[in-house]
Amino acid sequence: MSHDAPQVLYEQRDGIAYVTLNRPEKRNALTPEMVVRLVDIWERVAEDSDVRVVLVTGAGDQAFSTGGDLGTLIPIMMRAREPENEWEEKVAANRRLLYQALLRGAEFYKPIVAAVRGQAFGGGAEFLLSTDVRVASTESSFALTEVRRGLIAGGGSLARLARQVSWANAMELALTGEPISAEHALRIGLVNRVVPSEQVIAVAEELANKISLGAPVALAKTKEAIVRSNGRPLDEAFEIESQCTRENARTDDAKEGPRAFMEKRAPVFHGR
Repeated sequence: MSHDAPQVLYEQRDGIAYVTLNRPEKRNALTPEMVVRLVDIWERVAEDSDVRVVLVTGAGDQAFSTGGDLGTLIPIMMRAREPENEWEEKVAANRRLLYQALLRGAEFYKPIVAAVRGQAFGGGAEFLLSTDVRVASTESSFALTEVRRGLIAGGGSLARLARQVSWANAMELALTGEPISAEHALRIGLVNRVVPSEQVIAVAEELANKISLGAPVALAKTKEAIVRSNGRPLDEAFEIESQCTRENARTDDAKEGPRAFMEKRAPVFHGR
């Protein structure tokens, strides 16, 4: 393996896990190394009770990510050539790692804030759809480009997109492959905020900090209830909501919150 800087950076502080796609010279296009590192990070974060929220971004201001690298990841995924290093061998041996890296079908319920500067194209846009709260720069743009290359956006977009924006907007994005602007993305509800590029990280961090004030289990159970009930009939959705409510109510934090309110002090949550 290379001893250069990792292609995905990880840092944790104050309850926030910072995940940075780190190939700015290649517009953060996903390589086998990045796929493997992301899978490891999600597993680590899911088990870390000190992490309440994740902030994910791309290095540089040219791209969040432009999707799978056409010279490394895509040939391995398409079985077009043999693996040439340890990262490629891991992906070749288990191509579902790409789905896990994009959190497709994963039971990952910690909130994720995305900070987008530049392009979120192809698999980069698919990755974005796995996040929960999104801040974009005024110069950013978004596209599901797969159909233009004879592929489909099968990294989660075809299941997620129409649940996050209207049917007509989802179909336009998926079928035309045309980029949309940040303002268009804001209009259709694909992102939460659009700010100047130099403010993106700060605004995303502010949102992450606000989220991190919540009790860890309450945050995760809130996201779980919303994700699992999405698209279900109301009776099923209410049962999922009730299940998550019961599970959260059994935690110490569920007792600490009301107690702190009555005692006029800030709550001290421990994630249990």
